[in-house]
Amino acid sequence: MKKVLFVLFTAAIIYSCQNDDDSNSDVELIGNWRLIEVLADPGDGSGTFYPVESKKVITFKTDGTITSNGNLCEMSISSDHQTSGTYSKSESTYNSSACNNPTYNFTFEKNNNQLIVYYPCIEACQAKYIKE
Repeated sequence: MKKVLFVLFTAAIIYSCQNDDDSNSDVELIGNWRLIEVLADPGDGSGTFYPVESKKVITFKTDGTITSNGNLCEMSISSDHQTSGTYSKSESTYNSSACNNPTYNFTFEKNNNQLIVYYPCIEACQAKYIKE
């Protein structure tokens, strides 16, 4: 009887420790991502994300292309400059011929339903997008 209780108790602990699989745990990269916050560090490491009002959207397509109604090359909230490029999901990078350096690989990181794009700056420059 002790063995049965031990097995049941162990199974209950293992089951309760498993990660819940909610719908946002692995949001697909493909689709539209809307800009919601930007981070510009003043140089002392105290930079934080600030909310922005923007209609800028980045779209990842299944054919390996990325498009935006804003400039993919700059950390801008403007949505009046159509740009496009290509991305690598495995390397988490994209580039665009519209940029001053068309071979520069911008990096991004996807965490659940958020996407962070890293821009080349002396200090930290990042933009946060949310899946639409």
